[in-house]
Amino acid sequence: MTPIAPPHDTVLVVDDTEESLRFLTDTLEGAGISVLVATTGDAALELLQHVLPDLILMDAVMPGLDGFETTRAIKALPGGSNVPVIFMTGLTEREHVVRALECGGVDYVRKPIVVEELLARVKVHMANARIAQGSQYALDATGRSLLALADDGRLAWCTPTAEKLVQELAPQWSRCEAAVPSILFGPLARLTHEELVPGTTHRVDWESGQSLEMVVVGRARAEELLVRINLIDPKADIGRLQQHFQLTLREAEVLLWISYGKPNRVISEILSISPRTVNKHLEQVFAKLGVETRAAAAAFAVRVITQ
Repeated sequence: MTPIAPPHDTVLVVDDTEESLRFLTDTLEGAGISVLVATTGDAALELLQHVLPDLILMDAVMPGLDGFETTRAIKALPGGSNVPVIFMTGLTEREHVVRALECGGVDYVRKPIVVEELLARVKVHMANARIAQGSQYALDATGRSLLALADDGRLAWCTPTAEKLVQELAPQWSRCEAAVPSILFGPLARLTHEELVPGTTHRVDWESGQSLEMVVVGRARAEELLVRINLIDPKADIGRLQQHFQLTLREAEVLLWISYGKPNRVISEILSISPRTVNKHLEQVFAKLGVETRAAAAAFAVRVITQ
């Protein structure tokens, strides 16, 4: 079951102390924020199967699953990795603060809680999470199959479109896992160990006729390499585009390679036609799709190909 997102700002409070729950509920509701409550880690995980809050306030020390174990489990849930977790703790040892951040927490507040500080942190982290989620949605809505890889080859994040594409090769895999599937680990790990310029392409071919193309986009941050992936199955994809958009064979071929991110010069070499002819076919494609830009045409094509 996919958890639903509530319509209003919503915070899940996970705490086993009745007094703390009452105080936090009154404080958050007084600021116009809806509150969900769980008194154990197991109860929180069960609730998150059905509802996805905007933020979680997590007590560090609880009987049964403590806050650290609960947060690790939350980050493995569908959608859980995007929900910021703020720890609440009366512990003063530095190791507990480090542990809270290592298991997926974004921040912590110490008990006794200062109301103004708590509300400020809650609002900042909810706003930051919305920006990140909005950026990811925008990338996915335009058909961007992007992976961000850490320097050790681990997956930092990926768009839902990329997740769906990788699952065609490794059906049991999901983006909740830190490691990329074994079938892709070697090729992707090699990219992180080389200083590659944006646009550098690596391709893995299979006997089925399919190919996986990995294109270096660049480094969004020093420790993350951004890679666009395309699962190339030209024969099947061209057929889908022809049928859906009522294109000629050549128009469908041009649109396909546009959706793979290829410039006209490369398309002309692939199809053995002149760049001028590529432009003429592209004009016809724009007219039939009712678009004016390559990006829009590519987005339309990706949606059809990935259906």
